[in-house]
Amino acid sequence: MARVKRGVTAHRRHKRLLKGARGRTGTNSKLVKRARESMLHALAYATRDRKQRKRQMRELWIIRINAAARQNGTTYAKLIAGMKATNIELDRKILADLAIRDPQAFAKVVATATGASA
Repeated sequence: MARVKRGVTAHRRHKRLLKGARGRTGTNSKLVKRARESMLHALAYATRDRKQRKRQMRELWIIRINAAARQNGTTYAKLIAGMKATNIELDRKILADLAIRDPQAFAKVVATATGASA
């Protein structure tokens, strides 16, 4: 059986790894072992942060809805309870967007929701 030399394959793999680790500080972008560790950590952070981004966006929507609801004389909790009572099915993303882009329409939603709970 012929001898297999893996220098070219290893070199390509290392080049690909170092290319992905560009922009990192110090040895994290220069040495193969440190670059691999850095890339693995970066991928783990990316996986974790995809989940966290969803949570953070929901928090932001709730904050915006609460601020707009208070300007219309109610609170977030009362608004959501009233919306459930009147079967208004707007999710928080759309509701927050409505509060920012179309305050009159948001005020109508608040009036409808609070009218049912009162």
